[in-house]
Amino acid sequence: MGEREDAMFKTTGCKWLLPVSGYLGLSLDQVNFLACQLFALVAAFWFRLYLSPNRASLMVRHAVATLLGIAFLLFCFGWYSAHILAVVAVNYLLIIKADINNVHRYSMVTAMGYLTACHVSRVFIYSYGILSTDFSGPLMIVTQKITMLAFHLHDGMCKKSEQLTLEQKHVAIHTRPSLIEYLSYNLNFLSVLVGPCSSYKDYVDFMEGKHISWRLKQRSGTCNGQNGYDKIPDPSPLNAVCRKLLVCCGCMFFFLVITRSLPITYNVDEHFVGHASFLTRLTYAFFSIQAARPKFYFAWTLADAVNNAAGYGFLGMDESGKPSWDLVSNLNIIEIETATSFKTFIDNWNIQTGIWLKTVCYDRAPKHRLALTFILSALWHGVYPGYYFTFLTAIPITIAARAIRRSIRHHFTGSRVSKLGYDVVTWAATQLAICYTVMPFLLLSIDHTIIYYRSMYFHVHIISILAAVTLHRKPKPSEPCATNKSALPASSSSSSSSSAVCSARCQPVHSNNNDKVN
Repeated sequence: MGEREDAMFKTTGCKWLLPVSGYLGLSLDQVNFLACQLFALVAAFWFRLYLSPNRASLMVRHAVATLLGIAFLLFCFGWYSAHILAVVAVNYLLIIKADINNVHRYSMVTAMGYLTACHVSRVFIYSYGILSTDFSGPLMIVTQKITMLAFHLHDGMCKKSEQLTLEQKHVAIHTRPSLIEYLSYNLNFLSVLVGPCSSYKDYVDFMEGKHISWRLKQRSGTCNGQNGYDKIPDPSPLNAVCRKLLVCCGCMFFFLVITRSLPITYNVDEHFVGHASFLTRLTYAFFSIQAARPKFYFAWTLADAVNNAAGYGFLGMDESGKPSWDLVSNLNIIEIETATSFKTFIDNWNIQTGIWLKTVCYDRAPKHRLALTFILSALWHGVYPGYYFTFLTAIPITIAARAIRRSIRHHFTGSRVSKLGYDVVTWAATQLAICYTVMPFLLLSIDHTIIYYRSMYFHVHIISILAAVTLHRKPKPSEPCATNKSALPASSSSSSSSSAVCSARCQPVHSNNNDKVN
């Protein structure tokens, strides 16, 4: 136990902040990460104001973004950063030298293979222990970028325009990137530590200074781009950054005060499981999972604010004519906490990873798309058994949720009172289902997962399987436009359900699409 506690303050990265780590009671890795992200926030403002496309050449912008990113890696991970730099270098050689018809396959095998090898070393070599410095997070982000770029390059150079969807046309890459562009995209200081992953084309547009102007011209409701927005100065991200930093402060306070008092591991404590009632165990599981979310909210919202501060992440003008800076946002906290369906929750959680899964797997798998996407997601996250329990459990729950919603929802849409009652019940059911599904993801090991599921009597597994089997063939109630809907290809039905795994935000200006669920 003493060795585990001592390991919190060990790292292969910089040890300058060791006194701060001891004072706050946080691991040195966490303190180094926070210091780099705060420095990145300041550097992002400087980057936007003093290295804007009007003031600095494109080469200088790429070089500064890359060098700062590499400096962050060295500060946080020391020699372990060689893993990340090596996989980027190898994959650049692949996209330059390999057959363009197969470059996406080569990149996927190489990047995912190396990531998996690193994950395996954590589980089977270190026996569920976290390395003194855990570099897997940045490696996971780089893996997304490498593979997404390779697929977009294959789309742009090997496929005809009519073979691509509108989303694929927008992000397709028609020429191989230069070395500095490739390094900048994968290693830039804005996203090298915690992401988010965004498309190469959006990133290059940002670096070239076309990111905002193009989206201003694409505001919905105009056909020729002549809406007057292209004649105004670029909107400032300051309000969006301040708002997101306030969210970060709230999440940090919640984490320090509440999250630590509700440890996840208490769900499998022998005395607690043996003596607490089922309702008590269920209640504690619910609140401990709720308390575990703010650390993710903090990291992803801070990363979003860093990108916005640099001028990246402009989505367009919203319906009220105000600028929206949510292009690279990784979550929507309000939608997550008020989700009334499994789909809505997943659509708004880790959004950019959902887009990546949709891009490299779901849209391209010839069959078994849902299962293959869940498997890829689990493999990308790591090889801890708990991850696979989570994603395998999510499959019957997703199928059951669709069947239940399709079969009974229309009975409760007649009045506001019944609709409100339905929303309250489905909110509670969704949050409890998420709690049940995600718990193994945090417990990690098989033993702890089985203890937890036994303490819950496998009730969600049983209910979801029974619901999926019972309601699977129940037809959807007829609607006035049923004739037109029957003319749609069969694939459109499965495509609409893809959001149970992947967000449908891959459009040039991605939208929430939750109106399709609610």
